[in-house]
Amino acid sequence: MISMTDIEIANSVKMEEIGKIAKKLDIDESDLELYGRYKAKVNLDSNSLKKKGKLVLVTAINPTPAGEGKTTISIGLADALSRRGVKTALALREPSLGPVFGVKGGAAGGGWAQVVPMEDINLHFTGDLHAITAANNLIAALLDNSIMQGNPLNIDPRTITWKRCMDMNDRQLRAIISGLGGKSNGTPREDGFQITAASEIMATCCLASSMADLKERLARLILARTYDGKLVKLSDIKGVGAVAILLKDAIKPNLVQTLEKTPAFVHLGPFANIAHGCNSVIATKTALSLADVVVTEAGFGADLGAEKFIDIKCRLSGLSPDAIVLVASVRALKYHGGVKKEELGEENVEALIKGLKNLEKHIENIKGVWKRPVTVAINHFTLDTQAETAAIKDFCNAKGINVSFADVWAKGGEGGLELADSVISLLKNDSEPVSFTYSDDITLKAKLESVAKKIYGASAVEFAPGVITKLKKAEEEGYGSYPVCIAKTQYSLSDDQKKLGRPEGFTLHIRDVRVSAGAGFLVAYAGDIMTMPGLSKVPAANGMDISDSGTITGLF
Repeated sequence: MISMTDIEIANSVKMEEIGKIAKKLDIDESDLELYGRYKAKVNLDSNSLKKKGKLVLVTAINPTPAGEGKTTISIGLADALSRRGVKTALALREPSLGPVFGVKGGAAGGGWAQVVPMEDINLHFTGDLHAITAANNLIAALLDNSIMQGNPLNIDPRTITWKRCMDMNDRQLRAIISGLGGKSNGTPREDGFQITAASEIMATCCLASSMADLKERLARLILARTYDGKLVKLSDIKGVGAVAILLKDAIKPNLVQTLEKTPAFVHLGPFANIAHGCNSVIATKTALSLADVVVTEAGFGADLGAEKFIDIKCRLSGLSPDAIVLVASVRALKYHGGVKKEELGEENVEALIKGLKNLEKHIENIKGVWKRPVTVAINHFTLDTQAETAAIKDFCNAKGINVSFADVWAKGGEGGLELADSVISLLKNDSEPVSFTYSDDITLKAKLESVAKKIYGASAVEFAPGVITKLKKAEEEGYGSYPVCIAKTQYSLSDDQKKLGRPEGFTLHIRDVRVSAGAGFLVAYAGDIMTMPGLSKVPAANGMDISDSGTITGLF
């Protein structure tokens, strides 16, 4: 059993100079922009990248307070593949400061399967999220300034959809009134903040393939409407160049390493419950041009992260996962089976079998809808029993699904060798082209219904008053071919976080929709999902500290 915390484990391992890590992928030091000794941005010509490797997507069952360990499994799998002699790279998202100080306390893996330097990655890293925050808020400032300076574009302040953002959980800023204090302070109006990871700038950067592509996407950003109903875009307020300047470094992927010295691209990070949940296209394609196998992840459960990875990221970039790893844990399955969090340490095979319905639905989606080869990874926790693990294996074997035991938290790459062998076996076979959940040419309403019914298992979709009108308006204005990005709770296949396992016969409720023209998709808000999270009663920040010598504690 591990007695050290994650940060203590990370600090106990000596890192390699980042130039040596780059050489493992044949990256010349002249292509590195160093951020100290152990992290760098990679400055390669994205237009000249040629796909070399195969792509492995790591996803999971619906998350629970019990933990699934998707990022930890991703890192451990990459290290295990490296141990098998496979030229491997990771492509992961950057953590947001909001969850770091809110619930997670860190999002760089755990135990002996981590990316390092973990303090830097979890905190300010190379400044990407700060650059995105600044770019987003520059747009807001330019927009309000245009209204203040005579409003030459005839902008209707009541129609402004562009929110300010910050990289922190702060519910107090969800809905505010700005511009108070007199004429010199602007035009009073309703306003609000999103968390940076949920901003359209984050999504836009993640899906851009180059600086030229990014500038084209920025020009399309929808900010508001005029009094006569015309769209106001960033190009109209002449802000494209300035915003692109702020993002010039942020779009370059960051190179770091695992504890076992496997190269890792950690770059950008939209949430999967309120955005599309994948790291940048540039980072993924860079990794694929340099490594034989690239391990990447998509946020939260497969109903959110994997669906958006395939239906948005793959559709818009031409990428396709050659294999999918579906992570589950004994504890999480028991939770889906009705066991209370405080009782998860007790053996309960009956509840686990009940919870397997959640795993079953995700397998059906991966195999039946997206036509991807899949292996289930059982992420081992200390109190798991042999009977519980055997029940998962029996379930998967009965369905003809590969299943592997993974103990990477305690053993690093060594604990992922069984999973690595299963993945290598899947990659030997050429898979058929990825199948999307819906086609481009159906209506936006039909796309939303396809995801809800095929992927979530809903029996119906209910649209709030005015939503159908907004969908038809979006189609009239040229956005009908866009994929859809549903923002909903991550804890359930439905939009009600209390409906665990595999709920059936439920209705998904779409309360609003918004075109994200820069990113290139339509966002639909389901249930009571918020784009600015709040802190918990006892946030992780309360347990963090730094000593006089600079040693950080409490970052899990």
